[in-house]
Amino acid sequence: MKHFLVLFICGLFFSFNGHANGSSDQILGEWISEQRDGKITIFKQGDRYFGKISWGKIPGKKDSNNPDPKLRNRDLVGAVILQNFTFTGESWESGTIYDPNSGKTYDCILKVKDKNQKLDIRGFVGSAMFGRTSTWSRS
Repeated sequence: MKHFLVLFICGLFFSFNGHANGSSDQILGEWISEQRDGKITIFKQGDRYFGKISWGKIPGKKDSNNPDPKLRNRDLVGAVILQNFTFTGESWESGTIYDPNSGKTYDCILKVKDKNQKLDIRGFVGSAMFGRTSTWSRS
């Protein structure tokens, strides 16, 4: 009986642990921006999450507002705009988002909602309390 109880508890532990790891990857995939002018693919490298522009409404649009003059002639499609996010159990934090419209980079928090169909992106400087939220939709 003790052997069964130990196996049962171990099974529960690994089941919950697997569920937690699975939920961290629910952010992966393609998302459409709130303005519906771009598609962003979120991917994982190691234990960090990143996002790159995979489609843009204006083909061949350049990153003309980039503060680095060397990058102003690069195509926006393929540009990594979400960088270095880690999963905290409820959200993806400690990352940054690059806004190609302004050329600025902001601290950012990502949260999945509505049964994994919406993604809230909270960009801010300093404190998340002083920022702006945009909602992307699952592609």
